[in-house]
Amino acid sequence: CRHGNTKSTRSITQTLKVQSFFLGHLLLKDVKDLGLFQSLRICSLPDNCITAIDALAECVLLVKLDLNGNQIVQLPDALFWAKLGQLQLLNLHDNHMETIQNTKGLAGCPNLTGLTLYNTPFSLKGDYRCTVVYSMWSLRALDRHVISDQELASLHFPPKFKAFSPNLLVNLSSPSAPLVCLCRSLTNYFKC
Repeated sequence: CRHGNTKSTRSITQTLKVQSFFLGHLLLKDVKDLGLFQSLRICSLPDNCITAIDALAECVLLVKLDLNGNQIVQLPDALFWAKLGQLQLLNLHDNHMETIQNTKGLAGCPNLTGLTLYNTPFSLKGDYRCTVVYSMWSLRALDRHVISDQELASLHFPPKFKAFSPNLLVNLSSPSAPLVCLCRSLTNYFKC
């Protein structure tokens, strides 16, 4: 044994460098140990009994995460999803999320382009697709369908938010108006 490395230490180190997992149909209840696999890029955990995924915050290289068919009711907050900055595809269909409140943290995932939420109680709501599309600007596909330009254009804003509204007039060329005041004014204006 040289340099303090035993055979088992090397084996563990090599195991932790795994980039892809398929752990489906195993009745897993939690993923707490998966946080050790920080090199993980593809993680497929379909049809288990998982209810929480907080440990996956350590897997910052994830590109694809498949959690379909589990027992997830509440997703982590936006800070969790912001850590997964490389995540592009997330499968959450056949879970138990009921409202946008259960999924709103997903808006913190900056590069999420594909998402599945079909066969969830939330997906049965009339404004489901519109709500998801407008809360996650990076999305390009939702539930096996590309988000069309028509969907993006169909949102109806109140008159004060229409293009060229006097409410949205801003003087960007005035040297006397500091940018900080402008940002503060805009922030106050858009508070709901």
